[in-house]
Amino acid sequence: MDSLTGRDQLTDDRRRAVEAQLERLLTNPFFSHSRRFPAFLRYVVEKTLTGDSEQLKERTLGIEIFGKGADYDPATDPIVRVTAAEIRKRIALYYQEPGHEQELRISLPLGNYVPQFHLPDAEPAEPSTTTSNGNETVSTPRLSSSIAWKVATGVVFLVFLVVAVFLIWRQHQRAAFTWFWEPILGSGDPALLCVADQPDYTSISLRDADNPSHQVLLQDTVVAVVIDDLSTITKIAGVLQTAGKHYTVRGESETALMDLRNGPSVIVGAFDNAWTLRLLQPLRFHFANDSEMTRFSIVDTTQPGKVVWTVDRKLQLATNNYRDYAIVARFVDNTTGKPTLIAAGIGRGGTITAGEFVTSPDLLRAVEKQQPAHKENLEVVLSTKIINGEPGTPTIEAVHFW
Repeated sequence: MDSLTGRDQLTDDRRRAVEAQLERLLTNPFFSHSRRFPAFLRYVVEKTLTGDSEQLKERTLGIEIFGKGADYDPATDPIVRVTAAEIRKRIALYYQEPGHEQELRISLPLGNYVPQFHLPDAEPAEPSTTTSNGNETVSTPRLSSSIAWKVATGVVFLVFLVVAVFLIWRQHQRAAFTWFWEPILGSGDPALLCVADQPDYTSISLRDADNPSHQVLLQDTVVAVVIDDLSTITKIAGVLQTAGKHYTVRGESETALMDLRNGPSVIVGAFDNAWTLRLLQPLRFHFANDSEMTRFSIVDTTQPGKVVWTVDRKLQLATNNYRDYAIVARFVDNTTGKPTLIAAGIGRGGTITAGEFVTSPDLLRAVEKQQPAHKENLEVVLSTKIINGEPGTPTIEAVHFW
């Protein structure tokens, strides 16, 4: 495959071919569902085409593409490296799809941010030898170098086939994870993690430093995080931290509308978090309950009067064996205008299941496959069997895109 790496090697026709190939990549679902990845790839390709590739340094990219300040330190914020790594994976997935084999290739080599462009392979002509046999000339075909190479590497190919399939599978899983989290992680604003809290305690028990077995009950107003939500909160915080996303944690009682308008929000908890109930109310799937607060449900507004996903509080308390339900919603809220992610269950098991879903590439991939074109917002209803208070494997009950 011929490589076109320098500006001098790119004629006007080849430059236009690279630009056309760039647009093919960016309109493919591996890129079109994201804002950050197309912006990055377009920037580095255009800089290379105009002969400005010397500007493609990590710190410069952080400032120019991601809006980092002049004090941006790539050593503490790896967003450029993380984005480049994901783009390499998505480019590889694109060229592995049928029909793209003979397209001009754009690649982003490891270790730098200057893209390379490669012309498609041309099929070599089969050479032959001619021998003389008396008055008769006989043409003897020789094995082409392409076929000889394939024969020589056949065994190696078989050995690595399983590894390649596994790597492709992993790339698809990671792509699904990025697809789901991109609206939250791709925003330039810090994220808000809004968690359920319980402000109704009037006292707190503290231990004596000299005698830890001695406890003293003091009058106080305590705002406590709901312990059952910690599993989900920890998983989500881990995603934000790993991606280098700046975020703050606020209790539901301390969160105002202006806080939600300042950037993307991740909201955990259902009936103990008013923001979950408010923001889900206009959507197709939302939470409901009876007037006695003994039956808690998820309702589908397209089927009024029909309740399928319900938890009976009396059964829950009496047996601790029941089926719990959750909603995971990722959408741009009409009131705040910001990306919002809600992970909330009717009971503790449902919220734990929601946390497992948003961090599971397998489950996210199953939902991504159902996404219609040009519909970015989604709601998912989940269920899980609770046995002795512990949730089982999540099941996807319903998916809605809009």
